[in-house]
Amino acid sequence: MTGITSLCVYCGSSPGRNPVYGESARRLGAEIAANSLRLTYGGGTRGIMGAVAEGVLDNGGNVLGIIPQFLLGKEAAERTANPHIELIVTQDMHERKHLLFENADAFIALPGGIGTVEEIVEIMTWAQLGRHRKPMVFANILGFWDPMLAMLAHMQAEGFIHTGHLVRPLVIADIAEIIPAILASAKAGAEGNKEIINRL
Repeated sequence: MTGITSLCVYCGSSPGRNPVYGESARRLGAEIAANSLRLTYGGGTRGIMGAVAEGVLDNGGNVLGIIPQFLLGKEAAERTANPHIELIVTQDMHERKHLLFENADAFIALPGGIGTVEEIVEIMTWAQLGRHRKPMVFANILGFWDPMLAMLAHMQAEGFIHTGHLVRPLVIADIAEIIPAILASAKAGAEGNKEIINRL
């Protein structure tokens, strides 16, 4: 048992310039539904956000959207009633990010903008500080995250990431490999924890 039931996906509320981004998001959503996992995400209905949610819902999966009040008109269009969607409206971004973290067992960063970068970096920071051991994934569609990964490598090489062993995001370009990798990572982590407990 891996304990993985809900995946948080960070991604852009815009579609980006390449249609492959949206297609990949829909495929990821379909994979989440096929594995009987729940999508936990920022609640938007547009752009990459909307695409990943559509992928889940079109395949009978469940979605938890968490969105601050002030973004309801910007990132989310009006929804029709759907028993597979739960929407939580928060007072601000801080509450949203906290609830996304609390309601997810792993984190995936699809292509996105500054907000997406900020969200996945915060999760990596919390991992570095020992606040969680949840799997983290860069969905490196068309090499989108290569510059970010180069920056992280540069930071470590220059001595600014001292606990790099705690910050080991998976980098996966193939959507079909993401969920199996997360499940395998969670299983390996659980087995490692058992070994530690058994030695105590």
